[in-house]
Amino acid sequence: MTAIVVVEAGKEARRTAFILAASQAIIGSAAPIAISMGGLAGQYLLEADKSLATAPITGFNVGVALGSLPAAAIIRRLGQRDGFMTGTAVTALGGLVATLALFHASFWLFAFGLAVIGIGGAFVQQFRFAAADNAPPEFKARAISFVLAGGIVTAILGPQIVIFTGDLFSPVKFAGSFASILVLAAVGAAILSLLRIPAKATEKVEIADSDARPLLEIVTRPRFVAALFCAIGSYALMSFVMTGAPLAMVGCGLSTDDATLGISWHVMAMFAPSFFTGSLIYRFGAERIVAIGLVLLIGCGIVALSGLALWQFWTTLILLGLGWNFSFIGATAMVADSYQPSEKGKVQGFHDFVLFGSVAFASLMSGAVYNAWGWEMLNWMIFPVVALCFVALGVLKMTGLRAAS
Repeated sequence: MTAIVVVEAGKEARRTAFILAASQAIIGSAAPIAISMGGLAGQYLLEADKSLATAPITGFNVGVALGSLPAAAIIRRLGQRDGFMTGTAVTALGGLVATLALFHASFWLFAFGLAVIGIGGAFVQQFRFAAADNAPPEFKARAISFVLAGGIVTAILGPQIVIFTGDLFSPVKFAGSFASILVLAAVGAAILSLLRIPAKATEKVEIADSDARPLLEIVTRPRFVAALFCAIGSYALMSFVMTGAPLAMVGCGLSTDDATLGISWHVMAMFAPSFFTGSLIYRFGAERIVAIGLVLLIGCGIVALSGLALWQFWTTLILLGLGWNFSFIGATAMVADSYQPSEKGKVQGFHDFVLFGSVAFASLMSGAVYNAWGWEMLNWMIFPVVALCFVALGVLKMTGLRAAS
């Protein structure tokens, strides 16, 4: 009887992961639209100081950061299905505001619109945790990576939407791309309506305080600290370099389509390995996979500094995506192992708030650093950040050895 229950639980976990992966593929396409076009649209709207061109992308990342804690609270209150569908409505609202801002040539309204899209994106970021929370222990890492594998569709869909809709409302550039986010949100909501979350995941009763440790106790444990540090390092670097890449490519005389396709290759590299990253984590351990991702980020920096040809930009973006995949999924798996079910809401919200706050700062600094020192300096920054991540993993390793002795 127990074996039957386990098999059924495994099937339900896979079904949930599949629905969340499909939703990630559709709703998640708003992110590459915002990121690939945010800086270029910012330049288009600005008349004077072009160093603020990436501020809309920063707005997107600030939105993800500020939305993390409310998203976790709303999902806990309404349940995962209704909570996620609320997030799609927020995403649609952001797309509408950004579109109207482009019609009115309002830079700061456009940045606000991307911030609202980012708040909707905070709900999408919870998909990976939802997949893990509803999976048996042996399937947790694979559930996370399976959901993120939905980004393969995102890698194709988002940039292609940009290419085919960018001039839809000509002469208002980029408006069609952001208007398409409303359609993506509607389709994503339809997919999410199919979720069938187990009762334990949608309980609305408050869990007794005695069941959960204080947040400070959880987030100061060595494993959580190392995981958060590596997640911030890999994600912030990815945002820092990726945000500046379209500006650098167009600045070197390459076309907007070249820049958009570069982001497409990058997003593909971010999510394509997800089909096997979870299995690698289960077999070799999350820390080793994170370390491999950090090595790939070093390779990204080396290629970027080697020249300014199209293939070098695209290879840089591909290695950046691969490095992010291994580092971030590995770090997320470490975080998922650091809390109990009764602690998940506050831990996940805190984690994503700190993470995306750091990512927002990185995206803002990307434009400033690019305008002041150029593409090379963006990539020189990779090496010290990766070194600090390795230090965090090393400290965790030594802490574990001391505990075992």
